[in-house]
Amino acid sequence: MSWIQVIGFDEAKGKLKQIYNKIKGPNNQIDNVLSIHSLRPHTLVGHMSLYKNTLHHSNNTFPNWFLELLGTYTSYINNCDYCYKHHFAGMKRFLNDDKKAEALKKHIEADSLGNLLSEKEFALVDYAKKLTFTADKIKKEDIENLKSLGYSDGEILEVNQVVSYFNYANRTVLGLGVNTNNEILGLSPKNKDDENAWNHK
Repeated sequence: MSWIQVIGFDEAKGKLKQIYNKIKGPNNQIDNVLSIHSLRPHTLVGHMSLYKNTLHHSNNTFPNWFLELLGTYTSYINNCDYCYKHHFAGMKRFLNDDKKAEALKKHIEADSLGNLLSEKEFALVDYAKKLTFTADKIKKEDIENLKSLGYSDGEILEVNQVVSYFNYANRTVLGLGVNTNNEILGLSPKNKDDENAWNHK
């Protein structure tokens, strides 16, 4: 499951058990990306807050599937198989269009999303790539270009935070050897702002 000690649901006690009870899935599943924090439960709380507020908050303006696409793409180019599998499953569920989901997957893996998405949509994918690989090379002109395509400052911030979150999550997973063993893929909060509600479909 990982390269460091992890406290599972059955062994958890105290504050960690309380947190696990709030976020558990079917059969008391705790996603490995979350249980990896078990030796420092306060960082688990921080991770969950960051995840929900960047990707699944009701004040977001982009559709869930598109934010999941950005996360899926970021995870793929980071070679983070764990997050790629999880968030492709989440994107596919939000899309509710298997044909489109498979087309997106094909183009993600071929680095050819520009052939499928609109120019406006692809500009955000390109921004995600720059933010992941060459953040220090991003200039004001890059942001001005997004504005010229019709994106508001708030929408640009929203995308920046989602992509930045995935880079954090990818490095947590890759740096500690987290895998998807014994997990149901693609779980996400059922009610966007409800910390106790999870969708296990």
